[in-house]
Amino acid sequence: MKIGIIGAGNIGGNLTRRLTALGHDVSVANSRGPHTLTALAEETGATPVPVGEAARGAEIVVVTIPLKAVPNLPSGVLDGAAEGVAVIDTGNYYPQQRDGRIAGIEDEGLTESRWTERQLGHPVIKAFNGTYAQDILDRHRPAGDPGRLALPVAGDDETAKGKVRALIEELGFDTVDAGGLDDSWRQQPGTPVYGLRGGIQEVTKALSEASPERTADFRG
Repeated sequence: MKIGIIGAGNIGGNLTRRLTALGHDVSVANSRGPHTLTALAEETGATPVPVGEAARGAEIVVVTIPLKAVPNLPSGVLDGAAEGVAVIDTGNYYPQQRDGRIAGIEDEGLTESRWTERQLGHPVIKAFNGTYAQDILDRHRPAGDPGRLALPVAGDDETAKGKVRALIEELGFDTVDAGGLDDSWRQQPGTPVYGLRGGIQEVTKALSEASPERTADFRG
């Protein structure tokens, strides 16, 4: 499968490592340019590209950059993607720590991924936002393994969500359907499932125990 990854930080870099190891054709981009990704490309066989080319021909695109940087992506960044492309948003809103205050989230009450979806102009699937980056490399397990972790996945497009869940399961993790994008507050920072290392039952329980009230640590 052709996969584009926008962002080569901890999550983006480790997804690049695992997805290329599984045989996928990965293009990876960051804000500093392809020349800064030479080492990652040599390590993994991924193709470093400018941000505007990361989605070209891709069936899945992963957007894994700071939330405050999403509006700065090139216009039409998803143009040229394969028909029916599934876009994964791994982002989190950290107003005090990194992103500053975002009015759409604070004042309109948008979920973080709904806000990101509006910036991109394309539906997104929220996944990997509460996952430890190192777990992508170290904690994958075969299906049925009692130690296999589960990740929540939220989104409105059931076809795209199914494609994303299948990819996560190929990566070595179970998935839990966390509902539509307006339900994705259940997996935002400060919720019980955020950063949880658990199986399907634990993740399902944590999602059910979430409160829509944003905690003080994650308000601008």
